[in-house]
Amino acid sequence: MNRINRLAIVIAASLSLATPLAAQGAGAPVTLTGDVMAEKVVLDADGKESIKLVEPTAIIPGDRLVFGTDYANTGAEVVSNFVVTNPLPAAVRLAPDADPALVVSVDDGKTFAVLAGLSVTGADGTARPAAHADVTHVRWVLARIAPGETGRLTYPAIIR
Repeated sequence: MNRINRLAIVIAASLSLATPLAAQGAGAPVTLTGDVMAEKVVLDADGKESIKLVEPTAIIPGDRLVFGTDYANTGAEVVSNFVVTNPLPAAVRLAPDADPALVVSVDDGKTFAVLAGLSVTGADGTARPAAHADVTHVRWVLARIAPGETGRLTYPAIIR
């Protein structure tokens, strides 16, 4: 089996992780549905490029994916401070153009902050600023979800 086929299998297995690992607010009437789409460059009739999101099929290192979580408040009450935490599959890294305000973890979900405020310790014991490739989880805190409200949370990733 060649490297691309193995990578495709790993990514396909990782797609099951598109659904959030954790959502705080157990008992809250909020439904979550995750998906993963691949970015594909397409040309229009005039040769102008645009990006289209498609189902991932043949993917290779360097390809871009967009992980998404749709949420909906199916209840009759406002839900406050609802937390959604998504793990990044090991086969991807957070894209460098991800929103710098995105709250992330570089320690398997133990602590969260914006990437610029995090550091990692190397095997030699020295600390360095955390990089996009160090991110293990992303987190959103939805301050208020009104009854019937829906929304979508996304982050871009790149195949390692």
